[in-house]
Amino acid sequence: AITDQTALGVKAQEYMDKGDLVPDQLVQDMVEERLQKSDAQKGWILDGFPRTVSQAVFLGNLLDRIQGDSERVVNLDAPDEIVVSRLLGRGRKDDSEDVIRHRLNVYRRDTAPLIQYYGDRQKLLTVNGNQSQEEVTSALKMAITVLRK
Repeated sequence: AITDQTALGVKAQEYMDKGDLVPDQLVQDMVEERLQKSDAQKGWILDGFPRTVSQAVFLGNLLDRIQGDSERVVNLDAPDEIVVSRLLGRGRKDDSEDVIRHRLNVYRRDTAPLIQYYGDRQKLLTVNGNQSQEEVTSALKMAITVLRK
């Protein structure tokens, strides 16, 4: 939606440019629309969703309705300084250090509770993000393989 600059995507980009979370209803509408496309029937990976417990509840209900229980979560765990350094290195226009640090605060407030939410449901696998990018990539591939079983 964002890449294609749909109406929903343009609205979402405005929030993202400020480092704020996109409102739940807007994100949920985009996710539901995307997961119901035919190419999503063979599998998919959501990056950055859900970000709140209410979004996680929505996603669980949506998946129960359209695919059955296929929900699994990988958490990349890394210290703030590693996150800041890596995000500054990717060159996105919304990746100033102030915006990144704001995003980290929003993460701690709104998104970190998902670790317990999914952990309690035995749907969480954590990958150590405090490694080289090659090691993180390898660990992610292994995590995805484990979660697909």
